[in-house]
Amino acid sequence: MNPDLIRQYLSFYEDLGIKTLYRREVELPPQAPASEILEPMAPKMQDPPPDPPEAPARAAPDGGLPSLAPEGDTMARIREELGDCTRCRLHEKRNQLVFGDGNEETKLVFVGEGPGADEDAQGIPFVGRAGQLLTQMIENTAQREGIPLLRKDVYICNVVKCRPPENRTPQPDEMETCGQFLFRQLMVIQPKAIVALGGTAAKALLSTREGVTRMRGNWRRWHDIPVMVTYHPSYLLRPYNKDAKRQAWEDLKKVLHYVYD
Repeated sequence: MNPDLIRQYLSFYEDLGIKTLYRREVELPPQAPASEILEPMAPKMQDPPPDPPEAPARAAPDGGLPSLAPEGDTMARIREELGDCTRCRLHEKRNQLVFGDGNEETKLVFVGEGPGADEDAQGIPFVGRAGQLLTQMIENTAQREGIPLLRKDVYICNVVKCRPPENRTPQPDEMETCGQFLFRQLMVIQPKAIVALGGTAAKALLSTREGVTRMRGNWRRWHDIPVMVTYHPSYLLRPYNKDAKRQAWEDLKKVLHYVYD
């Protein structure tokens, strides 16, 4: 198999935080271990990124790793295949799945960590206190910048689709299991930009260990789509985070002008 194709698919799985793969018929040469084949993540971009190119081919070559996004994929198909998911332990205490919400043809997607109690009850992401703050941030910033945009015009989803017990951080295997569906959602939408809300979303999209404070305000990339990392709204609700609130609004303003100007 062509080493470039191996590198491409390994990079796909690396973006999702998947560290273990089962070999098929083709093995990597001894002189080229996987640790050397995996491409490093793209460096942060200080300047506004160019428009993302066309989506990469989704069909896997014969003998290669299976494609994460089937040819002709749709949101309806993803939701149907997700079903009443019991693929990981998170289903044991959830009330219902929280798939996503908003305009599936949008130019802008927000990715959070996971559902909370209110989201678990209603089946809609970001409807609790943090969600209300996110809605205010989107709509108020857009209004101030002269951009006609409401929450319903963007798409909002999470790294995991079920509420973690006591709102704990999702475990790596839980993120890996749900990651395939997040990947497919983003590939179907093909937004002009993605906003990663908090460290868990940044880790899932960018396979990074950097903290949000270091990453925020600078463009990164997820499969040629620009990504802006910023603080999660729940973090901004804490009274001592006044500077973080200002920084988050600046991040969002930068994103809105890039996407909609």
